[in-house]
Amino acid sequence: MYPAVPDRHLPSITPLTARSVALSTLLGYHPPALPISALVKVGELLGIADRATRVALTRMVKDGDVTADNGVYRLSDRLLRRQAQQDGLTSPPTRRWTGGWEMAVVTSTTRPLAERVALRKSMVRHRMGELREGVWMRPDNLARELDGVIADQCEFFVSHHSDAPNLAASLWDLPGWAAEAERLLTVLDEAESLADGFMATAEVIRHLLLDPYLPAELLPAGWPGDRLRGCYSDFSASYSERLRKYSGA
Repeated sequence: MYPAVPDRHLPSITPLTARSVALSTLLGYHPPALPISALVKVGELLGIADRATRVALTRMVKDGDVTADNGVYRLSDRLLRRQAQQDGLTSPPTRRWTGGWEMAVVTSTTRPLAERVALRKSMVRHRMGELREGVWMRPDNLARELDGVIADQCEFFVSHHSDAPNLAASLWDLPGWAAEAERLLTVLDEAESLADGFMATAEVIRHLLLDPYLPAELLPAGWPGDRLRGCYSDFSASYSERLRKYSGA
């Protein structure tokens, strides 16, 4: 068992809003299409008023997050890509690690704040660790394409390091991630009500996005990543069915 080491980099769950509840609900359904009555019922389960859900859905249509047809709301193409990413959390595509590291070096000189923020978010989403300002690294064991935000601002290099485990430990707070994963395993095990399950699912998804998904050679003993992914997969399948029955979807 890892000690409960706090980590200022681990994200917290913000208070629920009508928009976040509706969006999270749709992201959890396959296909991601639900009648407004079902979305209202899920909102009410989490303390969101009927009117607030309806107003949020109207704004989401306007913002291009969802489409509406005869009272049925569906994710937009953009958010369908986000759902696919979320679905891949349990088993990101990998390739055999031979000791190499990806190194992304920011080459853009004058960058507006919005571009710098977008780059940082993309780096975290692609499981890159920040060595220092403008230099990001990770073992090259993931088989994925980097988005245009990174490609437009960085040059990529292949590198090696004489002490890869220590380098990994300097790029990510591995004890902090593991401690939070152990806590979430308990949360999943104890989530009995639909409301508790909704919050547990949101927390686990957010945490899995921060898993650096390192090669086995670089992980501390007893690493709980695979256990958390497996428990989440089992819990999610059961919970989605329970929520579907409750909402009448």
